[in-house]
Amino acid sequence: MKWSEISIHTTNEAVEPISNILHEAGASGVVIEDPVELVKEREDQFGEIYQLNPLDYPEEGVIVKAYIPVNSFLVETVDGIKESINNLVSYNIDIGKNIVTISEVNEEEWATAWKKYYHPVKISERFTIVPTWEDYTPVNSDELIIELDPGMAFGTGTHPTTVLCIQALERTVNKGDSIIDVGTGSGVLSIAAALLGAERVDALDLDEVAVNSAKMNIELNHVDNVVSVAQNNLLHGIDKTVDVVVANILAEVILKFTDDVARVVKKDGYFIASGIILQKKQVVKDAIAEAGFDIVETVQMEDWVAIIGKRK
Repeated sequence: MKWSEISIHTTNEAVEPISNILHEAGASGVVIEDPVELVKEREDQFGEIYQLNPLDYPEEGVIVKAYIPVNSFLVETVDGIKESINNLVSYNIDIGKNIVTISEVNEEEWATAWKKYYHPVKISERFTIVPTWEDYTPVNSDELIIELDPGMAFGTGTHPTTVLCIQALERTVNKGDSIIDVGTGSGVLSIAAALLGAERVDALDLDEVAVNSAKMNIELNHVDNVVSVAQNNLLHGIDKTVDVVVANILAEVILKFTDDVARVVKKDGYFIASGIILQKKQVVKDAIAEAGFDIVETVQMEDWVAIIGKRK
């Protein structure tokens, strides 16, 4: 089978929404080429890959790549992707150079491209993300392993917003807690919550493809007895209360449903919000506080922010 590689030169701010656009257009996954990876310090014991080629990365900005099957609808698909990316400007998202290029690759090259960019990564005190094709031996007895196949859905579990959420979950989830993961995507946050001892996790996503992908990853990690996946628009129709709501989505979306989060989170429960660019940190903090939460922690990684609120 022939595949078309679509490459978008953009900004860090636009990576998540563009990844979502590509996913909804039928991409089997995305590759993110961020020059920050070239200067990151890493420890050998975590099993990461270090010998990165600078020629694979842009001098500025970020390149997001995806692979779409070559068929008679390819032109229309690419045009739709371009239009959706251009529309991000209406949400005040900086799309940078927005240079889009197309090239053709065969299936074998496509598979190799995934493995080139994705290796075991320790992302927190206890969690290590491991691709399904890698053999990995835990370094510590209390290390928690999350297996993911990035071909199932966008999101490898190693983006700063996801890392911040998992680290926040480590600090807030107690054994027996109930959790709602809004915009679950690949399901990685729900998996993490289950491994931390949550008794019940509801993984919600509006995108049917993401729902199916999350189910596959959740079964892969043997937590389907704890995590239930459903298609749902944010918290619409949810009438139960839970200990923690976690949402790794755009700041603009978080602002739309803070009152709903306050409605479903128990007293002294937590709201973990991420996917927030640094410039929008204060407006999101204000909205979460206004909804009835005390801001207990604000953490940053690169240009991304996660906010932890505790229900009054």
